[in-house]
Amino acid sequence: MAHNLIFLGPPGAGKGTLAVRAKDLLAVPHISTGNIFREAIAEKSPLGLKVKAIIDAGKLVDDETTVALVRERFTRPDIRSGYILDGFPRTIAQAEALASFSKVDAAVNFDIEDAAVLERLGGRRVCRKCGFNWHRKFNPPINEKVCDKCGGEVYTRDDDKAEAIQKRLAVYREQTAPLTGWYREKGLLVNIDANGNVEEILTLFKKALNL
Repeated sequence: MAHNLIFLGPPGAGKGTLAVRAKDLLAVPHISTGNIFREAIAEKSPLGLKVKAIIDAGKLVDDETTVALVRERFTRPDIRSGYILDGFPRTIAQAEALASFSKVDAAVNFDIEDAAVLERLGGRRVCRKCGFNWHRKFNPPINEKVCDKCGGEVYTRDDDKAEAIQKRLAVYREQTAPLTGWYREKGLLVNIDANGNVEEILTLFKKALNL
């Protein structure tokens, strides 16, 4: 049975982390728009060159271009057994476009409180040298400003600062949250409590999808 799944939820809900576990569990590819954009740019395809120009100009990639890239990605044979889409669709317009070329089995919504998002993302620390992700509370380095792995400087990214996180949550609520209502009306929405750790969320995921 194919599992055509969409992962929804605000930044910090753990969609990407769970997708890595779920793709192995279901033996399907994890498709994120970020990866699609990077691959297209690296391949220098016509769409890739267009995306590079948009990103270089500091703009958001428009719906039409994003949909075209996803549709192109869906021509590969690895999605025959299903897929996990992460970061797409972001809007109802994108969801309607997706419905025109693929049948979605479930839209899994990772439900999490804003306070938990602020704790998760606000506590994240990154090594400037090796890129390893530390966390002030859940996985701190011995010295808060020095990476245990390579000795590089550990810092807080600008988009992990409280003000930036609040802005990201506001954008999500405005643009992407309406998708949950759209998929609920179609009987495809599956809500999962994402306030716990990865193992707890994975257990809830398996139960919700009868795996």
